[in-house]
Amino acid sequence: MYRSRRDLELEVVHYSKALATRGWVANHDGNITVRMEEDLYLATPTAFAKAAVERESLLYVNGHGTKVSGKTRPFSELNLHLFAYRQRPDIAAVIHAHPVHTCAFAVRGEPILSTMIAESVVSLGDDIPMVPYALPKSPESTLVLRDALSRSDVLVMENHGIIAVGPDLETAFLRLELVEHLASIQFKAVQLGGITTLPAADIDTLLVAREKAGLGFPREALQFGRGQRMMRSI
Repeated sequence: MYRSRRDLELEVVHYSKALATRGWVANHDGNITVRMEEDLYLATPTAFAKAAVERESLLYVNGHGTKVSGKTRPFSELNLHLFAYRQRPDIAAVIHAHPVHTCAFAVRGEPILSTMIAESVVSLGDDIPMVPYALPKSPESTLVLRDALSRSDVLVMENHGIIAVGPDLETAFLRLELVEHLASIQFKAVQLGGITTLPAADIDTLLVAREKAGLGFPREALQFGRGQRMMRSI
């Protein structure tokens, strides 16, 4: 747990700058929020390069997206973050960014595979959902997230970018990092001639390990086989 509001603000600043350092955002792209309490969220501001975000530029908003305090303005895609929090009480942090390799797959409309290597199956599960394109800030932009958020902690948005969620900022950031890493691997593997995914039996074994690590979904909910599982949120 965070010792103070100041600690959390400093962490938002740290990860905001990390997005810029990694090259996962450009211009004023990307945004970060953290759930402080039931109806209070800490957010990065609109019209700020992520490398330029400081504690003084952060703001607080309520569950309706209305500013509670701060000298800056909320970003336009705040509705996506607040929708995620409403869908999943376990989520305490949301990061949205535009990493190059991930966005290449997003504009191509081709899913990024987590089943290429064992570690990513344990960390992310056997599916990284790609949700259909919707105009940012439109009602459809949140509705298309509903199914993906019910079964995954990361989702790629067609012609847009990625959203990663977690119980804290570090976890959300590491999940985003892993998806971009996988996108890079997949991109290069295709150039080399193709992709080989893990055997189905091994994926099932890894999903059991994921559950035991407290990351996955209960086996009794996996009723219909891979790709058709009924899952609960984690």
